[in-house]
Amino acid sequence: MSWLIQPRLINGPFDDPGLYIDFRYGHRAFLFDLGDLAPLSSRELMRVSHVFVSHTHIDHFAGFDRLLRICLHRPGPLHLVGPPGFIDRVEHKLQGFTWNLVNETSVDFQLHVSEFHEPLIARAAHFAARQAFRRQEVPCPDLPVGVVLAENDFHVEAVALDHGIPSLAFGLRETTRVNVRRDALKGLRLPTGPWLNDAKAMVRAGIEAGELDIPELGKVPLSAIKDRLFFVGPGQSLAYVTDTAISPENERKILSLARDVDHLFIEAVFPERDRALALEAHHLTASEAGRLAHAAHVRRMTVFHHSTRYLAEGDALRAEAIRAFRPV
Repeated sequence: MSWLIQPRLINGPFDDPGLYIDFRYGHRAFLFDLGDLAPLSSRELMRVSHVFVSHTHIDHFAGFDRLLRICLHRPGPLHLVGPPGFIDRVEHKLQGFTWNLVNETSVDFQLHVSEFHEPLIARAAHFAARQAFRRQEVPCPDLPVGVVLAENDFHVEAVALDHGIPSLAFGLRETTRVNVRRDALKGLRLPTGPWLNDAKAMVRAGIEAGELDIPELGKVPLSAIKDRLFFVGPGQSLAYVTDTAISPENERKILSLARDVDHLFIEAVFPERDRALALEAHHLTASEAGRLAHAAHVRRMTVFHHSTRYLAEGDALRAEAIRAFRPV
């Protein structure tokens, strides 16, 4: 069965943090954090519909300018979510540029920016190119507690971790995975087309008695083809955790967010021998990262955001994390 969600780190483990999440059949992508985006092509960045920023330290936010420049002339909006004060920082970024070449005749590109004040989105604003990116306060989206994006196929959760400042961690969970059995599609002599997306949506919603409008066949009961045509399984899930202090409260939140996910991306900044440095800098050690992954029962762990003071030690931080994740 193919995976809908294709996540990968943007940079190496000693470079800026960031996760690129490609939706295999959705012609869209997400970003978790906005550090150095140089490894991503313009085509990849044009696919980005939503960006989730943990906090605005420079290594997590310096890529905003490049993303803005690439998306500036596309019609669809770019959605950004960040911690308290995020809207002000986006506005300051925009005010740093001269916008005399954009006006009411420009492409209707907009930035939709929200702030997560745990446990809810508490502030929202729009910045439109046709208005030279002047700030417009808008109502907050009506979302469940702890959720920063909800769509039919998946939702994105957030928790605020203590990094000396609030630093958001994110989890993405697919609602239900529905895959088409291509051999069955051929065997039933059914055409491809948009009707398949409608059928998948009905299956995810638990609709049993619905009808499908299939080209050349007309109205077909979903129940007549559902079991033969679709493979239905648990949804895919992942979590992204970075820039967090070692503390019982942070641990509780991380375990809640990452519980049983398919793939946990988690920082491992210092080795356990330098735990005092980790505590001072409000970061995790590699052992702590592995232990949290083990306690959350995640299926796969990838560590990143290593301190450059350990460049000469190669994979030592990763090896330490793995030992704690898969204890003998």
